[in-house]
Amino acid sequence: MTINKFDYIYRKLLLTKYFVNGWGDPEKLKSLFQFRNHIIDRDSCFKLVSSDYPVKIVKKKEDSDSITLEGVFQSPFSYYLPDIVPKESHLAHFQVLLPKKWPSKNVKPMCVHMAGTGDQYYWRRRAMLAKPLLKEAAIGSIILENPFYGKRKPNNQVRSILCNVSDIFVMGGCLILESLVLFHWCEREGFGPIGVTGLSMGGHMASLAAASWPKPIVLVPCLSGTTASGVFTEGAISCAIDWDLLEKQYKSNSVYKNEVGNIDNKVNKLKVKFNAGKQFIKDMNIDSHFNVQSNLMFEDLKNDNNSLNICQPQQLNKLKLTNAFDNLNDPSIEENNELQIQKDLKQTKHMMRFFNKHSKSEDLNLEALSFMKGIMDECTHLKNFNSPVDMDIVIAVCAKRDGYVPQHGMDKLEDIWPGAEVRYVDTGHVAAFILHRNTFKTAIIDAFQRAQKKYYDKPL
Repeated sequence: MTINKFDYIYRKLLLTKYFVNGWGDPEKLKSLFQFRNHIIDRDSCFKLVSSDYPVKIVKKKEDSDSITLEGVFQSPFSYYLPDIVPKESHLAHFQVLLPKKWPSKNVKPMCVHMAGTGDQYYWRRRAMLAKPLLKEAAIGSIILENPFYGKRKPNNQVRSILCNVSDIFVMGGCLILESLVLFHWCEREGFGPIGVTGLSMGGHMASLAAASWPKPIVLVPCLSGTTASGVFTEGAISCAIDWDLLEKQYKSNSVYKNEVGNIDNKVNKLKVKFNAGKQFIKDMNIDSHFNVQSNLMFEDLKNDNNSLNICQPQQLNKLKLTNAFDNLNDPSIEENNELQIQKDLKQTKHMMRFFNKHSKSEDLNLEALSFMKGIMDECTHLKNFNSPVDMDIVIAVCAKRDGYVPQHGMDKLEDIWPGAEVRYVDTGHVAAFILHRNTFKTAIIDAFQRAQKKYYDKPL
């Protein structure tokens, strides 16, 4: 299936560039990859967030047919790695859209919506899916603001464009743990079935969140893949990356360079180099003295959050979570054979030459490209995470000719997660976003109906 070239043209028209500061601080990357061991395992990840994790509702608004809440909580990731998460992103913000009356006293479906690339604030997800889901199926929604976006955007960042490659991993770690906070909150408030969805990057983040929850959960990832590696090395976004800068940093810093040794740029050795990023992370973990217990939750809370009434460590045991409506007045890619690798590389090189003026070198920065592919596969590939507990309530929607999330060469979701349903639309990424919103909505409704029938409806 040919890739939709309109996706590349659309991306080119946006002009903005990704990762303008490069890879990010190598020492911070080390800490991220070491902490990753606690994230990818569901049992250890689940223990990072307590079931009574404090969430505060700060605003309530009633309309004729709905109730809107806004809430905040401290991102758990910022407790464990406070110096790595930007201070502006420490506080998580979310909006809740509820019906004024649930159709059933025992069934109160709630769906968490993850943000796609550049999807700042609440309005887009609210208008596109949350309101239609509420109106047509009485499904409530929680819209979570991404770290690095909207109210959580670092002061030195331009719009939603991430400055460093490492920011992707910070964002992912934050969202996984923040999702657990919201799932726990939903359970305390009596909502269910609980689900999570998202488009594009939001779809992949939704998959990681669902994989980290040890109970049946509705999952509907839309226009996402099984790994982020192809997005940044082959997809349309790869044309908006300054590969010369990444290559320069990679070659000038021994933390990166020594991991691959003197490997040249010949295509027949590309297989070894694709593993460079994976080996980089694995080698870090061999003699790691990183101890998650040394930075237990709540130990080093900053006092500057007092104005928002975020709970202090000594208050946690005494905390009595009230009803949400109280106090509302407070403010692997596994390598292909050599022929397929050469074919994929040729296509990537062609697209980069055509679209990316920042990649002028004849070898097109293959070491940086390969390193990117390796670390993205190692940190984002769904094979490295647990499968969702119940595949019957997993429905994915993919675009056959997606130029942002190339499907060729990527493991299929139905192969990694047998039992998951995948629905395809025969178009590209941008066109699917514009033309197939009803397809996404229908998939979400179908998955929630399956969950309700399986876990909530009483047999006659």
